[in-house]
Amino acid sequence: MENKERKIQEIQILEQSLQNLLLQKQAFQMEISETTAAKREIEKAGDGVFKIIGQLMIKSDKSKVKEELSNKERLLDLRIKSFEKQEAVFLEKIDSLKKEILG
Repeated sequence: MENKERKIQEIQILEQSLQNLLLQKQAFQMEISETTAAKREIEKAGDGVFKIIGQLMIKSDKSKVKEELSNKERLLDLRIKSFEKQEAVFLEKIDSLKKEILG
């Protein structure tokens, strides 16, 4: 019985960790959506684009800003893929523990 309780507790911890992971993943997905939207807007803009740095808005080179956004998008995509791999590991562990408990 003690072993079963330990496994149930482990499932609860894994589910909490999974929930935190999903919240982080969601935040990155929102950020990638904003980045993609910014890239679309830059395509529509003329040569004069502005970039916010801290509390300043400065005029920037359009191609440089596009490149920065593309790099940011790639990094965010890699991060999301990493979250998805971690998510799969958590789900597999949870499923395995549930099967052990149910016997």
